[in-house]
Amino acid sequence: MKFEKYPFTSQIQSNLAELGWMRPTDIQFKSIPHILKGEDVLAIAQTGTGKTAAFAIPVLQRLQQSKPKFKSIRCIVMVPTRELALQISNVFNQLGRDTGIKTFCVFGGVEQDQQIAQLQSGLDILIATPGRMFDLVNQGFIKLDNIETLVLDEADHMLDLGFIRDIRDLIRFLPRKRQTLFFSATINAEIKKLAYSLVDNPIRIQISPKNPVSKNVDHSVAYVEMDDKRYFLERLVNEHPESKILVFVRTKVRAERVCSAMKRVDIDAETLHGDKEQKERLYTLKKFKEGSIKLLIATDVSARGIDIPDVEFVVNYDLPEQAENYVHRVGRTGRGNKRGSAISFCSSEEMVLLEDIETYTGSEVNILKIEKTDYQQTIDFSGEVLSDWKTLMKNAEIDLKVAEDKKAKKRKKK
Repeated sequence: MKFEKYPFTSQIQSNLAELGWMRPTDIQFKSIPHILKGEDVLAIAQTGTGKTAAFAIPVLQRLQQSKPKFKSIRCIVMVPTRELALQISNVFNQLGRDTGIKTFCVFGGVEQDQQIAQLQSGLDILIATPGRMFDLVNQGFIKLDNIETLVLDEADHMLDLGFIRDIRDLIRFLPRKRQTLFFSATINAEIKKLAYSLVDNPIRIQISPKNPVSKNVDHSVAYVEMDDKRYFLERLVNEHPESKILVFVRTKVRAERVCSAMKRVDIDAETLHGDKEQKERLYTLKKFKEGSIKLLIATDVSARGIDIPDVEFVVNYDLPEQAENYVHRVGRTGRGNKRGSAISFCSSEEMVLLEDIETYTGSEVNILKIEKTDYQQTIDFSGEVLSDWKTLMKNAEIDLKVAEDKKAKKRKKK
């Protein structure tokens, strides 16, 4: 069924056509009719399947059909990260262009004065991260009395970040009669408990429940020792100079170290993690999306849920400690109808983590066999190693000159 067959307003239809969206994805096809009816929805779908549009399109349709006499926040979308808030806000603005529906997002890490000014000018849809939203609610700048729809996106990640208490506190400010939409890429007992405490007789939708990873992604693992991983990343980048590569590491410090290692071999790279200023993070994402930098090294929190076009490779430089994070990481590639590759570097001490991933996904990861000679050559031909050899050669030349000078002095004495 094409989007043109749906009962959307002419402006939403026009915006969909302009974006080139002709047919709904599976999650959109199954979610949109129920959301249009005002039903609560609990949707589980792997990342990259179009979850944002699955709730954005019908929410915009419902709000446009029932315009109130005065501006007030009628829909709130809670998300775990600032980058995701901006991304979802952009989707709403694209789909809602010229509809009269105003969307705005608030998040921490920046001054709140400009956000307060936007809130006071009136809006329909608020995209928010929990911390900043509660600050503004407590200060009286956000009123939630007229909320018609609550959306929790990347709900599993919000629980990982410890936002469950904030979410429960939010419910106290919301009207009892409302629509609740709960979207997540993964589900476990804790998520189920939270979801069913917030929704009323929900429609449960689950896409590809037996395979949480996108079928558009080719998965492989290379057994590489921890200290050698930088050489293999260097090789991958040099073998695919035009490809956009997103690298995941375990910590912020690790991200900076890997980035420094790449720069030592003249590979341009940037990092994305929580210690970066918001403006710097947004600028880095912009450059990576545009392709002016090809290699981005990130932590799980900073890149979760972000839609970056045309990422050809996701590299698990460090295997995730939680198996479900593997799903979110590799979901940054192979998005929509495009194919992508996920390559994991697994050291001997990470074998247990690899087993956890295979158990969680229900399938074994294809092993990239590396011969001993090929492994050693990858290290030997590294720009960093070559640089070390140059230093050694220079030192050897100095030592030789010193030795020759000593011999010359001895000859003179004789």
